[in-house]
Amino acid sequence: MRKGPGLTVCRHLAYLGPPRTLAQLVLQPPHSLLRQSYAPLDMRGGGTVNADGFGVGWFVPGAPEPVRYRRCCPLWADEGFASLAAVTASGAVLAAVRSATVGTPVVDTACAPFAAGPWLFSHNGRLPGWPASAAGLAAELPVADLLALEAPVDSALLWALVRRRLAAGTDPGAALADVVTSAAAAVPGARLNLLLTDGAVVAATTWWHALSVRAADGAVTVASEPTGDEPGWRSIPDRHLVVATPSTVDVRALEPA
Repeated sequence: MRKGPGLTVCRHLAYLGPPRTLAQLVLQPPHSLLRQSYAPLDMRGGGTVNADGFGVGWFVPGAPEPVRYRRCCPLWADEGFASLAAVTASGAVLAAVRSATVGTPVVDTACAPFAAGPWLFSHNGRLPGWPASAAGLAAELPVADLLALEAPVDSALLWALVRRRLAAGTDPGAALADVVTSAAAAVPGARLNLLLTDGAVVAATTWWHALSVRAADGAVTVASEPTGDEPGWRSIPDRHLVVATPSTVDVRALEPA
């Protein structure tokens, strides 16, 4: 549901590793995204329910682009996804549950993951004062990019800024870092926890919220919160960037712009 001003945050997760069903990744763990959608452990003042939609994107070997499933209903209310998730497996997945920023629409296209080419993107956070506060950021983009936003929401704008950098050849970690530090300078109080993958690497940021990483058994999971009690979960400090593959995890500080 929508929260009061300053409180909106979401939850997200990315996985790279041996193929697992979407149910194993999103629905079945003891503290899965499904559970986090109604009982998160660490919202840092961001409310308790993520009921304004959800989305899952996954990569299929040989396909040029990932597949997406997005709905503007709560994750727990979509029985169709539960059936699909039980029989769909992938070795590269990004999933998110949404708590809508006040004043933004609750529609399928406002739900992460956003996509372009091989990339999937999610934003856990908000730009306070949206949309007026983001006018300076939006001015960086060509009008055609603004007209092509999937939805009039802060997450879609941030994705357009990241996408523009990726198209220019910037590597994923640097693209996220540049957008986060620029947006934090332009919009004081912004929550900028970004998550990006092309099925081979995951890049993520912490900026005024939680993030954890687990690399084990030939897989890596990057999530707002640990999805279970397995050993190996590592909490990432605030204002940091993570770039991870199943065999490497690089964590570095984000410098304010």
